[in-house]
Formats: sequence, C-alpha cells, structure tokens
Amino acid sequence: MKKEHIILPADPTDAEDRTVSIEGMERGQRARLIRKTRTALGLSQAEFASRFRVPVGTLRDWEQARATAPDFAVAYVRVIGQHPDMVAQAVA
Repeated sequence: MKKEHIILPADPTDAEDRTVSIEGMERGQRARLIRKTRTALGLSQAEFASRFRVPVGTLRDWEQARATAPDFAVAYVRVIGQHPDMVAQAVA
C-alpha cells in the first residue's frame, strides 16, 4: 500500500475535519480549475460536456474531486478557457 504524504493533518477538535494528502490537494486544485473554467463560460455540466466532447459523468467526477483529472484533461480545459469557440469548432 502506498503511503500518502500528509500536508495538512486533521484538526483533532473537529470531528468532521479530514487529513489532506498531497494527492488530495492536487485533485482539489484540478477540480477547481475545471469548475471555474466551465462556470466562467456560463455553461452547465451537461452543456460543457456536450460542447467539448467530455463524458458528463467524467466531468462531474473531476469537478467534485472524486477522480483526478489527468494531465491531458487539465491542458485541454486550459485551452478551452483561452479559446472556447475554436475548440468547440475543432471537435464539432
């Protein structure tokens, strides 16, 4: 079993607080980038998924940090954020 490196230990006085690992922090940052990009474009998850050919379930998992978006997906979202119309036209 891989040992996770803890970057923020749980607060022992808070029963709902959880320890944060490096992997968990990275997953959360990627989730935030994807969600902020989508909302900046004014698109729902279903609209974004359809327009940019991403399975809506995958998008939800990434945005809710249930799964870590791979590097290529993060790069794709960054390009979408810079050139949404060009990307939509390219995948149409």
